[in-house]
Amino acid sequence: MKFKKIKSRIEVFHREGKTIEAAKWLLKMFDIQDHNLKGFALREKAEPNYILLTAEGDFGEQQVIRVPENIFQFSLPLVLTLITHEMVHVRQKSRKPYVEDRLEREWQAYYEMLFHKIFPNYLEVSNFHKRFFANKAYDYYRRMGEGSELQAKYANQKKEMEDLIASLG
Repeated sequence: MKFKKIKSRIEVFHREGKTIEAAKWLLKMFDIQDHNLKGFALREKAEPNYILLTAEGDFGEQQVIRVPENIFQFSLPLVLTLITHEMVHVRQKSRKPYVEDRLEREWQAYYEMLFHKIFPNYLEVSNFHKRFFANKAYDYYRRMGEGSELQAKYANQKKEMEDLIASLG
């Protein structure tokens, strides 16, 4: 389906107050599904500079993604990328081997936002957002500890990220 048709369909869902239905439909359209996603739930409205989504649930259990009730007021590529981030968390927390370290979970999710290895169907976000996501990933990488085992594990991905950011100019 073409971007204009997808965007138009999402706008209809949004006007009708069907945020959860829109999120489910978007996952289906981009084949970003996982049987360990229990569903979506709403949270307070997002602000223009702060959009909070969370994957919630115990390790080994199905997860719920909580999204702002006004999430579809924002750029569709950005929304899809944010939901993809949470879908990575769904997999990390619901499948063995679980990714128990929060720093590692966040690194993997931000990496996916930029490189689409797990969920290859995506909409391109702006270079501004790519830089923003890379900077968030770098924050988690630094917190892993200088020279740590985790940093060594993700050194090649960090290099990929640095090359991507350098290519953006």
